[in-house]
Amino acid sequence: MQPHLGTMYRFAYRLTGQREDAEDLVQDVVVKLYGKLGELEALDRPGAWLNKVLYRQFVDDTRRRARRSLRFEGEFADPEGLQSWLESVPDEQPGPVGRLEQDRLQPLVRELLDTLPADHRTLLLLHDVDHWRLDDLSEVVGLPVGTLKSRLHRIRSALRQKVEDKLEPSGAPQRLLK
Repeated sequence: MQPHLGTMYRFAYRLTGQREDAEDLVQDVVVKLYGKLGELEALDRPGAWLNKVLYRQFVDDTRRRARRSLRFEGEFADPEGLQSWLESVPDEQPGPVGRLEQDRLQPLVRELLDTLPADHRTLLLLHDVDHWRLDDLSEVVGLPVGTLKSRLHRIRSALRQKVEDKLEPSGAPQRLLK
């Protein structure tokens, strides 16, 4: 399991949004699978399988907490976590114009990412930011690749529409002079 612990931790952090919770989640999975190391060695892609087990453990833990009426906070509940993620996104338009646009869009993106459901935000970030392959995501979340593609498309479209709605004035254009 050692070569996969870093990937498992990053995935757990994306799911939980907190370092301590991510460490606990990875530890729970490692303890749970310790007796099944022989099965793990026989797998072709153990990393994807380990992440699938980690995801299932996260879902189980989240459901257990929900039954205890604890509120799940998403990855970007902590503004510092969102800020560090936004700062890690490379600026594709270098120069003053690019920086001006980035300064204008960062608060808006932060606000709109917070409005996404946790599962949508996690799926979008894992694929588009962490560059997870669709095959691996499919195995982890238990959805067919085609479903993931359409879901990602809908999430991106909804986010794009929200950005456009916030940036453009509402209503139909009106003539100033008659």
